[in-house]
Amino acid sequence: MAKTKTLFFCQNCGYESAKWLGKCPSCGSWNSFVEEVTKSSSSTDKNEWRTKSKQQKSAPKKVGEITHEKDQRINSKNSELNRVLGGGIVAGSVVLIAGEPGIGKSTLMLQIALSVNCKVLYVSGEESEQQIKMRADRITNIESSANECFILAETDTQDIFSQAEELKPDVLILDSIQTLHSSHVESAAGSVSQVKQCTAELIKFAKETNTPLFLVGHITKDGTIAGPKVLEHMVDTVLQFEGDRHLSYRILRTTKNRFGSTSELGIYEMLGSGLREVSNPSEILISQKDGELSGVTIGATIEGNRPLMIEIQSLVSTAAYGTPQRSSTGFEPRRLNMLLAVLEKRCGFRLGLQDVFLNMAGGIKVEDPAMDLAVCCAVVSSLEEISIPEKVCFAAEVGLGGELRAVNRIESRIAEAEKLGFDEIYISKFGMKGAEQSKFNIAIKPFSKINDIFSELFG
Repeated sequence: MAKTKTLFFCQNCGYESAKWLGKCPSCGSWNSFVEEVTKSSSSTDKNEWRTKSKQQKSAPKKVGEITHEKDQRINSKNSELNRVLGGGIVAGSVVLIAGEPGIGKSTLMLQIALSVNCKVLYVSGEESEQQIKMRADRITNIESSANECFILAETDTQDIFSQAEELKPDVLILDSIQTLHSSHVESAAGSVSQVKQCTAELIKFAKETNTPLFLVGHITKDGTIAGPKVLEHMVDTVLQFEGDRHLSYRILRTTKNRFGSTSELGIYEMLGSGLREVSNPSEILISQKDGELSGVTIGATIEGNRPLMIEIQSLVSTAAYGTPQRSSTGFEPRRLNMLLAVLEKRCGFRLGLQDVFLNMAGGIKVEDPAMDLAVCCAVVSSLEEISIPEKVCFAAEVGLGGELRAVNRIESRIAEAEKLGFDEIYISKFGMKGAEQSKFNIAIKPFSKINDIFSELFG
């Protein structure tokens, strides 16, 4: 017979306690414990996704005796998602995609469900079937595969499993994990215990049936995934859908991936007909303008395996009240302060009483040190009111002594700049050998110190 008991859970990390605590011993947050009534089920039906399951005892095997089939991936018909996942959807994998409300998570999942050439069960706990149909009508080019996408509006996990057993889908999508409810736990949907229990049951179903599973998750006001932290440990892949919902571009980034790289990202554009894949993101990250402007440069960066050309905008003006401001969007503020100190100490530019504002066009966040040279040239260009030619780009790291340091994969950056029609690229002279420069048509200008570049660009 099931026993009912009361436990306290931390809403931030999922720490469990028999009594209420003011401060969580695990994550250190205050007033985060909530009381939940749980039911201790018998061992025969705990975490079961079906009433009678034939369990097979597992035995240890040598690594050489284990066999597996390669390339068991389903093509999602979405090149950006395939790149982020590492080549496609892995059979039996559990993928968690999270993002802010209205960012486009449900739209992306519905597009995948309508475009993939296999049977898909799309389960929604937030919308009705009519609402999903209205969104599907807005998405173009779905008629050929719409008959293979099945919609189910349900929140009870046992009902979902019974429908999945009968339908036997090739891909299962659940929107969202915070709306599901399991009869094994007596607490409200979205609570820590419910999220853990429902996720455990779903993962068991996915692994036993070898069915790929997509879970849509919410995020908190701090930008972290809602629910217990163990949720991210349980799944195979965690995708973060980023971007300002007031702008049209979205970035799909990987924070965990057991089947591929975690450095890849996909870029989409939100349109009235759904999310459009951006195959050449460098074109959208470089704004179209009439004439040359001071304080604007182009830097060559690498995101995953993809080279990008990003426009950097800088504005330098005299501080109004004697206290200079340092503000940056998409670039690390502390690194900006370091580069400003190098410009003042090593290059002699008076920036101590100047306001400096820096912006990465397109809303993208950059952590690549190869953007240092482009940032420094943008700041000096705005300070001196001298524009830099549009067909010039930069790719080098700036050291504390004012020297230019080499960056990785410089050939990919040069090839991307040449493809987009740039005439010159400034790099560190230690970046590549002279023999390698001959295979590019773009003019490659290597330097050892940043002062030499300023002398050529600004005189």
